[in-house]
Amino acid sequence: MGRDHDPPTALLRRRPVSAKRTLSVPGIAYGGDYNPEQWLEEVWAEDMRLMREAGVTMVSVGIFSWALLEPSEGSYDFSRMDRLLGLLHENGIAADLATPTAAPPAWFFRAHPEALPVDRDGRTLSYGSRQTFCPSSPAYRTAALRIAGALAERYADHPAVAMWHIHNEYGCHNAQCYCDTSAESFRRWLRARYGDDLAALNHAWGTTFWSQWYYDWDEILPPRATGAVPNPTHQLDWRRFCSDELLSLCTAEREVLAAAAPDIPATTNFMVMQNFDALDYWRWAPELDVVSNDHYLMSADPASEIDVAMSGDLVRSLAGGPWLLMEHSTGAVNWQPVNRAKRPGELRRNALAHVAHGADGIAYFQWRASKAGAEQWHSAMLPHSGTDSRIWRDVVRLGADLKALAEVRGSTGTAEVAVVWDWNARWALELPSQPSAELRFQDLVRSWYEPLWREGVAVDFVRPDADLSPYRLVLVPSLYLVDDEGTANLTGFAERGGTLAIGFHSGAVDENAHVRLGGYPGAFRQALGVRSDELFPLLPGEQVPLSGGGTALLWSERVRLEGAEAVTSYEDGPLKGVPAVTRHSYGEGTTWYLATHPDPATLASLLTRIRTEAGVAPVRTAPEGVEVVRRRGSSADYLFVIDHTGRGAEVTVADGAVELLTGKPVPGTVTVAPGEVAVVREPRER
Repeated sequence: MGRDHDPPTALLRRRPVSAKRTLSVPGIAYGGDYNPEQWLEEVWAEDMRLMREAGVTMVSVGIFSWALLEPSEGSYDFSRMDRLLGLLHENGIAADLATPTAAPPAWFFRAHPEALPVDRDGRTLSYGSRQTFCPSSPAYRTAALRIAGALAERYADHPAVAMWHIHNEYGCHNAQCYCDTSAESFRRWLRARYGDDLAALNHAWGTTFWSQWYYDWDEILPPRATGAVPNPTHQLDWRRFCSDELLSLCTAEREVLAAAAPDIPATTNFMVMQNFDALDYWRWAPELDVVSNDHYLMSADPASEIDVAMSGDLVRSLAGGPWLLMEHSTGAVNWQPVNRAKRPGELRRNALAHVAHGADGIAYFQWRASKAGAEQWHSAMLPHSGTDSRIWRDVVRLGADLKALAEVRGSTGTAEVAVVWDWNARWALELPSQPSAELRFQDLVRSWYEPLWREGVAVDFVRPDADLSPYRLVLVPSLYLVDDEGTANLTGFAERGGTLAIGFHSGAVDENAHVRLGGYPGAFRQALGVRSDELFPLLPGEQVPLSGGGTALLWSERVRLEGAEAVTSYEDGPLKGVPAVTRHSYGEGTTWYLATHPDPATLASLLTRIRTEAGVAPVRTAPEGVEVVRRRGSSADYLFVIDHTGRGAEVTVADGAVELLTGKPVPGTVTVAPGEVAVVREPRER
């Protein structure tokens, strides 16, 4: 049986890095989803004129066009797409041509009703929206590869086509289908994972509990609705399977496209935020030529600029370098309880923050706001009110900004801090029957990320088994599940001289979600120099004072020192006097254990101490609320300074620096106006 990070080779072959292709659109690509089929063709000429005015260089086309491209099975009508691609090419705009497989047409489901998805309660869902198909359906796979192949054959040599856009937001609405066809596919996946050894599966799943032992592969079902709590490892393997099943569809389309057009890169749009946790993107990213992401602000988030930054850092880390922002919004979205417009200047700040965190392309959903359909109240580059609008003026200004930043393309990040992010650990932590249902992986990671962001400290995200040699400090906010290889990699980093800080309830279970016996925090006890024998999660709203100030939230546990020193302890409650945060000399390095969740100010102070002792400095000193990010090019650094306070700021820069958005020299200091952005080229000599 392979490690949980590696899909069964019988089902999925890892793509060699040497096979990857690059996007040919120069500079920072700019555009959005273009859906001209929603409009009469006389509107298209105006679209081209306005795209040129806005500085658009690439648009995604055909994403939801299946019903028009293939009006009946095997019968195609490419006339509209022919005209559209020709028009784009004439106007110097590249096409990111999509396979329209996220929205099969009605005729497909009339012919193949068995391809409709089934939910956990056994209800068959109807077509009538998007992504209403079973990922394991043979009929869907056949139809999807057929339309992808037809597009590839027709447009492989079209001069407008710069990239293939595979599907759209895999797993957004149908990540898990519980039908009998999915059950058969799940069993095949399990047989590959466990080497066709049913005893190995029974051991991994702990099926002696509740009389769940399986004697035949056909007895295994998806974790459908049942009377009590389902088996946790069964659920975990199901999540892994669902991610792999969708990935197999993506790679199958990719191969069809590559066979016809071997030089055109391919992407699909991820969704690493919005609490979307369906796919293990560490497995997905290596399969794509270009990593892309969709990101939308949450109206209820009072500091959404932090979400923008964290998302960008995570996608850059997945890509191993620059990436594309495939979708975000110019203003309000349509799918939240309350959909708020962006504040003045926020469109520009958001877009340039994504560039600061590694994006080599900025795109929106969508070009022209829809007047009909499910997303008619979603903002666009060209809003309902037309060009006499703040959004349009901001869109045009941003196009000029991105043109001025062309030389930034291809530059990389410069982090000395790594934050561990693992989808397997996330899935396992958020299964039912945990010690606390209040734990949310993404919230825990953000709580550690935010103080670093506020201090201007550069961050990469890593897998537990990643190469950690470039970093001084590795942070593990939440890693409930970790295998032995990940454990050895993280603790070895500290043993060799690094600083490792680990959050509570980490290392508790192995890759099969089996509790690591002998005391908590399981896999990390020795490296942390502590041992806990009992957990005391806190009730919602409950707080416990800490020595030295601050309070403990969410979690506590009875920690015994076994070599570590206490940094702070509980001052009240059943654990009064028990260490809450510890520090330990381990090998040549240092380990920290946060056995609780300190309040935000206390956590920030603690992380400042940890990273200062590790020798990690901010990118540049700046006032609170002024974001400073650095990208490193081959011969210069690019310093992005973004004022989120509305007060403006001055930031020290190198002699010989030039502000790219204005083209003006800024020796020694750059001044950022209230709510604005500056991008400074600094000579490499610094």
